[in-house]
Parts: sequence; C-alpha cells; structure tokens
Amino acid sequence: MGVFVFLPLVLPLTAWPIARLAEHHLHPRIATRLLTGVAGVMALCSTVCLGLLMVVGTAQLPGNPLPDGWSDPEVREAVPYDEVAGKAAIPALIAVAVVCGRTLWRHGRARRRAHRALAGLPGTEVAVLPDDVPYAYALPGGARDRIVVTTALLSGLQPAERRALFAHERAHLAARHHRFLLVAQLAARANPFLRPLRTAVTYTTERWADEEAARVLGDRRTVARAIGKAALVSRAAPIPTLAGFASPGPVPRRVAALLGPAPAPRSWPSVFTAVGVAAWTAAAGTAVSALSSANSAVTMALILHAATPL
Repeated sequence: MGVFVFLPLVLPLTAWPIARLAEHHLHPRIATRLLTGVAGVMALCSTVCLGLLMVVGTAQLPGNPLPDGWSDPEVREAVPYDEVAGKAAIPALIAVAVVCGRTLWRHGRARRRAHRALAGLPGTEVAVLPDDVPYAYALPGGARDRIVVTTALLSGLQPAERRALFAHERAHLAARHHRFLLVAQLAARANPFLRPLRTAVTYTTERWADEEAARVLGDRRTVARAIGKAALVSRAAPIPTLAGFASPGPVPRRVAALLGPAPAPRSWPSVFTAVGVAAWTAAAGTAVSALSSANSAVTMALILHAATPL
C-alpha cells in the first residue's frame, strides 16, 4: 500500500479552493451537488483508510481478537510507520464513529420531537405555532413534509414576504436539502479537513432555495427583503441538518446576490477560469482519493488473506 493509504486523509485539502469559489461563481444547485458529492466521497475514502490502519494497529496489541498471522512483519511492512500509524488509527476511528453516530442520533431525535410537537395540529403543509420566538424551518418526513413557522415571524412580514418565506421552505423540501446538509455534516465529522465544504453547503442550499423562491414569486427584491427582515429577529433551525429560512451566517451575501441578476444555470465551469481549475482540482483529488482507498483495501485484503492460516 505504501503512502497511498495516507493520501485520502489529506486529499480533502484539494477541495478547499472550490469550497470558496463555488459559492460565488456556480449556480447554487450545481454548487450544492458538487460540494456534497466531493465531501461524501472523500469522507468515505478517508474512513476506509482509517479502518485499514486500525486493522494493522489492532493486530499489534497483546490479546487482540484478530488472527495471529495479521501481526506478521509482512503485514506491518505494507504500512509505513506502522507502529505509530496503526495504533493512532484506533482512537481516531473510534472518535469518527462516535461523532458521526451522535450526529445521526441528534438529527433523528430533532425530527421526531418536531413531529410529535405538531401531532395535535391540522395536517396541513404549513404548521403555524403560536410562539413569541420567531423562526421558520422545513421539516421533512413523518406523514408528510411540513413547513414550521411561528406567529411571531409571520407578524413581522408583509403578505408578499410571507409568500417568499413559504416558497423558500417549499424549495428546501422539494430538493431534499436536509440530505445534502446531513451528508456534509457527517463528512466534516469524519474528516476535519472537510469542514470548509460543510460551511459552503450550508450556504449554497440556502442560496438554492432563495433562487427558487425568487423564480416562483418573480420578484427578487421581495425575497431579499423577507430574508433581511427575518434575519434580524429569527433564530436558527433546531439542528444544522434542517434547513431554516434565515439561518445564522452570511445573510448579507444572500441579500446582495438576490439584488443582482439570477445566476446562469451552467452545468460545469470552463477549465480556463479560476472556478474551473478549482472544480477540476477537487474532482481530481476525489478520484485519486477513491483510487487510493480502493487500491489500499484490495492490497490489504490480499495480504491478510495470504497471512491467514488455512
């Protein structure tokens, strides 16, 4: 395997340029899908390589449950610095499993609690809660997808701005933005180098919903005004993996984008631009990461098979 087993752990660095440039130069829909795909694949590859290193590290421990042949020098020679890397991978992989499991548990718990809280309300698409705290977010799942909004937020918006809010949240539900947010959140938990992509996906999903709301209303300024008003008073969604109307973050950038022309729906940027170079660099880094993890997994499987007594 050689150093190839370590490459997926650091190749997420190749995606940092596109994480920033995609926010400004790509259509939000394309940026969200690109960044989420890159983050998901790179997180999976780095986790696989951590698992391979953990096998080598666990085999070195006294009383380990693995076959004795897996601790042979031939196996350990397949990993550079096996003494340190193998043992360090054990707590690292355990930490990844714990934080990813906690993220999934929190996501599921928040959705279940929200659906239980709405159990006594009419089963309409929009659930209006009599609450003095202003907020709105898209709640997927359950018997049907729903938009949760409080009377405090609605009272501060004009009728046209309310229509913008509902169009924004419907866009979140229709495009299943909670899935993109969850994948990006899990990827950042699995590999800290992917945190810039998580931040970018949080922004691009909101911009995607902004553009859909502007398309439905046919008035970009009304959507911008609604977001600006809501951002001054509202709070975020219960957890980062649920999309809200005015989540904390670069709201001024969203408003400025809506006050400008609609982004061009290009499928892929030209390679002769900065964003094109960044996109191809991220794609190449993702491909190399996938190939490295696959090569390491196959090589390790063959070595372990050869070292296992029949």
